Amino acid sequence: MSEKIVSVVRGTGSVLPERVMRNQDFAGVVETSDEWIRQRTGIEQRHIAGEGETTVSLAETAARRALDAAGLAPADIDLIILATATPDNTFPASAVQVQHRLGITGGFAFDVHAVCSGFLYALTTADMYLRSGQARRVLVIGAETFSRILDWEDRTTCVLFGDGAGAVVMEGVTKGERDGEKGILVAKLRSDGAHMDKLYVDGGPSTTGTVGHLRMQGREVFKHAVGMISDVIEACFEAAGIGPEDIDWFIPHQANRRIIDASAKKLGIDLAKVVVTVDRHGNTSAASIPLALDAAVRDGRIKPGDLVLLEAMGGGFTWGAILVRW
Repeated sequence: MSEKIVSVVRGTGSVLPERVMRNQDFAGVVETSDEWIRQRTGIEQRHIAGEGETTVSLAETAARRALDAAGLAPADIDLIILATATPDNTFPASAVQVQHRLGITGGFAFDVHAVCSGFLYALTTADMYLRSGQARRVLVIGAETFSRILDWEDRTTCVLFGDGAGAVVMEGVTKGERDGEKGILVAKLRSDGAHMDKLYVDGGPSTTGTVGHLRMQGREVFKHAVGMISDVIEACFEAAGIGPEDIDWFIPHQANRRIIDASAKKLGIDLAKVVVTVDRHGNTSAASIPLALDAAVRDGRIKPGDLVLLEAMGGGFTWGAILVRW
């Protein structure tokens, strides 16, 4: 029998656009206030891509920082999976453009589109390629420029989202090697297209021939979020034979502070173990989790041996959770 391969994290990286838009900056743009936004979402500011900053350019920077953290060169990468709902072009895939910018001429690259759950879908896909032996090292990126698809006259959505990118370098190692007890332990993904009209973009190449704008029924999303998130996390706990008390760090999708707190409370996860960046980043969709993950790695919170729980829910609906031993 062949040795079992596990997928371990070698390095993380992230980047945010230079421009910061604070809640008070919306005065004169839409009818809202700093107090209204904070109370309902926990968001204080978000980063907005400027001229020359795109999903691909942000993804490239995050990727280079992850490679530096891993002590690897672009040529060491076999596969790039980029999660995004805001690609630079309808085609080719933004991942292919990142591949070219990094100077990689071997291997392959493709995009994954699962909106806010995209990074978890991409990470799970990378894990499958690594465990099957079809790739040795994978660059997994979540990058978004949601500011480009917002309706800046809709106060219920334009205040929620921001731009950014995060990346991780994953490597397949055999159990018994130095890192054999680390890596992705379990992943659970879900989707239900019946909820499409609750969070979607009202355009597309095959329907309107336009990019369209983001539309959301906020109360409906909130109503479903906590239950769906709890369900998939409990499935992870059961599969791994652990409980909430075993988690060292919980990194949820950074959409709304109220959803984050309610989910942690329902699951019995200590709020002191929850990594929160929504106040500084807003909702950055597929970039949300890798941005928060990199922040917690670089400030020293996440340490070798820690058990980390990742979770997200996005348009579709899509949702999922992953347990990783650092």
